Amino acid sequence: MKLSKILNSGKFSLSFEVFPPKSDADYNSVSDAAEEIARLSPSFVSVTYGAGGGSRGLFTAKLARAIKSECGVETLAHLTCVASGKEEILAMIKEYKAAGIDNVFALRGDLPEGFSFPADRPYLHASDLAREIKSHGDFCVGGACYPEKHPESANKAEDIYYLKKKVDAGCDFLTTQMFFDNDLFYNFLYRLRDQGVTVPVLAGIMPITSAAQVKRIVKLSGSFLPQKIENLVDRFGGDGDAMKQAGIAYATEQIIDLYANGVKNVHVYTMNKPDVAKKITDNLCDIIGK
Repeated sequence: MKLSKILNSGKFSLSFEVFPPKSDADYNSVSDAAEEIARLSPSFVSVTYGAGGGSRGLFTAKLARAIKSECGVETLAHLTCVASGKEEILAMIKEYKAAGIDNVFALRGDLPEGFSFPADRPYLHASDLAREIKSHGDFCVGGACYPEKHPESANKAEDIYYLKKKVDAGCDFLTTQMFFDNDLFYNFLYRLRDQGVTVPVLAGIMPITSAAQVKRIVKLSGSFLPQKIENLVDRFGGDGDAMKQAGIAYATEQIIDLYANGVKNVHVYTMNKPDVAKKITDNLCDIIGK
C-alpha cells in the first residue's frame, strides 16, 4: 500500500523508524528488534539506508521486505544518493521493486568521511533522486525537511524554495528532522503551507533516553534543545532508567500536543529500541485507539 493513502486518510498515524545491520552477523538481532516494533501495529515502519551503500542497501531491502511480509506492516525503504553513481541507484530501485516495496524515502545523505565527488556526479540533490525513482516505477516517494531549516540553506526562504523543488520532483510527503520544541514545527508548517506546499508532513520525534544521546543530537543535527530538555538531563542524566522514563514522557507530551493541534502524522525515531516504541504506544493507546 502506498503511504500517501495512509497519510491523507485524516486518521492519526504513528510510525516508527529502524536502521538495518552493518553486517550479516548483526542481522538477526536487528531483525528481531524491528519485528518486535512492527508487532505494535504502527501505521508503517521506515528502514534507513547505510551511508556507504553497497551491502547495507541490500540489508534495507531485506529488512523492509521481512517486516511487510512477515508482520503485515507497510514499510518505507530509504535510499541515499550522495556517494552513489547512477548504476548503483538503478540497481537499488530494481532491488526494491523485487522486494515488493511500494514506498521509498529519497535522501541526498551525508558525505562519507574522505569522500570526494566524481566529476560526473549524477545526483546533486534529493530532488534529483526523487525524480529518478518516480521515473522507474509506481513508487510513493517521501523526502526530508527541517523545521529549523537545512544546515546548508542560507535562510528559511531558500530552504522552502528547495523543499518545493523536492515536491515538484515527485515527493508525495515530507518527514521532518527531529525537533524538541513544537512551536518550531508549527511555524515551519505555516511557512510551508503559505508557499503552496500541501503534501502531508510527518512530525519527526526523537525520544531522548540518555544524557549521551543529547550530545550526539547537538553534534549531528544541531537541533534546538529547550531549557526543559536541559533540565531533564541535569536532573536525571545520571540515572539511566529515570532518564529513559523522562525522555519517553517528554516525547509523549510532544505527540499529544501535536495531535491536539491537528497534526495527524507522527514519526518516531526509535533507535531500534522496542521498549521505547512500546511505551510510547501504550502512553497513547486511548488517544489513538491502539
